[in-house]
Amino acid sequence: MPLLYDESNLPDISTLVAKNYDNINPDEVEPIKRIGVLTSGGDAPGMNAAIRSVVRAGWNAGIEVYGVQRGYHGLWKGEIRELDKRDVSETLQRGGTFLMTARSKTFAEDHGVLKGARMMETYGLDALVVIGGDGSYKGARALARLGMNVIGMPGTIDNDIASTDYTIGYDTAMNTAMDAIDKLRDTASSHERCSVIEVMGRRAGYIALNVGIATGAEAILIPEVPYDFNRDVLRIILDGRNRGKKHYIVIVAEGAGNATEIAKQIEAATEIESRPTILGHLQRGGSPTLRDRTTASLMGVHAIDCLLAKRYNRLIVEKNGVITDVDIEEGLKMTKTIPEQDIINAKRLG
Repeated sequence: MPLLYDESNLPDISTLVAKNYDNINPDEVEPIKRIGVLTSGGDAPGMNAAIRSVVRAGWNAGIEVYGVQRGYHGLWKGEIRELDKRDVSETLQRGGTFLMTARSKTFAEDHGVLKGARMMETYGLDALVVIGGDGSYKGARALARLGMNVIGMPGTIDNDIASTDYTIGYDTAMNTAMDAIDKLRDTASSHERCSVIEVMGRRAGYIALNVGIATGAEAILIPEVPYDFNRDVLRIILDGRNRGKKHYIVIVAEGAGNATEIAKQIEAATEIESRPTILGHLQRGGSPTLRDRTTASLMGVHAIDCLLAKRYNRLIVEKNGVITDVDIEEGLKMTKTIPEQDIINAKRLG
């Protein structure tokens, strides 16, 4: 597919609009013969399962699949190699991404996107499957607006992509955090401490909320809900102590506060020994759970189905338990927030 623009007449990509393939006769579109797949942004457990699915389903449909290393950074630099079924053997159970991921300042600029599109032409890639989060989707949309064919798959532990109910890696990250907090509770109980545990979630509190419910936390702090420290943290801990409780768990999403500072405030106000723990990138690692392996695998198959049906510039989503797809432009316009009833229920369990 020839590019719509070159260096001499490249406009602001944000002003361009991708083709609407819903209004195009599939018989008028050339079939896909060769595709690329990359992982971008933060790694998430299940990304390898997603890559594996794209490779296997693609080859079984007669499509050549090429792996792009180091995300968009590797795309514009041409770090691209052919993948076959053996290349993805024994990857299903591995965390991280064997294609690796990196942030690219160059690709964040219009000229970098053009370089990425040119490299797709150089390797004869008819389409690119992008596995990542919202930022990765915006990169895919930029390529689409230059005339390239793209498919997006949701890979992020934060579960904060608006177009889908579920993102690859979310279940594994929550189970990792839950296991760590259960262990911290053991030592908090032994020493009569308060443990303040910071989990990932700069803009979204899905991990904190659900892990807090699953571990019986006394307080859960998330960026979606403003909180008063005295009322929503201190008073709860003091009331528990006055009823004879000996240990406490406070879960805080990284976008809602700093575990170290919160622990200092609790100890200063109550003289209860308080220890902060920042789980950090621990949540990104580890072997993916059954849910993440199966969701990633089935989403990869659906991505290939979209390409075979000549339905391009789509985002693969899970809606009400069903895997389907939406237009990339529409998907990036959607918004998502934690249901109010989930927050109410968490408070009722506190």
